[in-house]
Amino acid sequence: MCLKKKIMKYETKKDEIIITDLSEFDITQILECGQIFSYEKVDDNHFFVYSADKVCEVVQNEETAHIFTKNVDYFANFFDLDENYANFKEKLQKYDEIKDALKYGYGIRILRQDIFEMFVSFVISANNNIPRIKNSIKYLREHAGKDMGSFHAFPTLTELSQKDVEFFVKAGLGYRATQMVKLLKQLKDVDFDELKKMDTESLRKELVSLSGIGPKVADCILLFGFSRKDVFPVDTWIVKIFHDKFGDTDNRNQMREELIKKFGDLSGVAQQYLFYHKREEG
Repeated sequence: MCLKKKIMKYETKKDEIIITDLSEFDITQILECGQIFSYEKVDDNHFFVYSADKVCEVVQNEETAHIFTKNVDYFANFFDLDENYANFKEKLQKYDEIKDALKYGYGIRILRQDIFEMFVSFVISANNNIPRIKNSIKYLREHAGKDMGSFHAFPTLTELSQKDVEFFVKAGLGYRATQMVKLLKQLKDVDFDELKKMDTESLRKELVSLSGIGPKVADCILLFGFSRKDVFPVDTWIVKIFHDKFGDTDNRNQMREELIKKFGDLSGVAQQYLFYHKREEG
């Protein structure tokens, strides 16, 4: 069946993006589905979102969402506004296991985030909880990032590479502090542009060879940093979902392989819908 293309309606003005079709956009769902840690909640449906050295303010009501920023093009890409999530959901509807999650998380979009920030953020996230992750990243911004006036930028590789293990311990990284220092040294020799050219499996192998990066962290970096939607990060929530809906194995690599075989190029999108629904509903 040929699916009719439906792109979400939005318009840009100076310092503002206005989204007039909320059928595929919900800022709370987007920010609270586990893919980003650099944001602050002001009120219901009112957030400040940070990426690299840029910031936007998002305010959503029942009819529209407004993204206020000096970096309109950057955040239009960041929120993946030109991608067709209506088609994604229509393609995923054929799987009974995900239908409820598609309805529940209708407004989720996969963010296109800064790659270096994803390396650091998801190494911090391993065996951690979201409040602690957010606090650690906030510490890095405030104590190593450039002062941008109203906020601090996420520190660059050069800026973070100057910090020692003790700095990262103070940032709350615990045992990850030593891993982080080693990772930053490794990344100084990495050509990020060359990484972007690699196919997903080759890139994944490259990532898991680096300090502090296991299979789940690698898949998160691939999905949220490199925008590779053909991966399926497996964490404790996905394990529960797998046992509930898909199979009995306790082997996470096997779970990942079976889920990618099922959802294909939309594996990462399916993962976010399933993850968010399970975590919110229990």
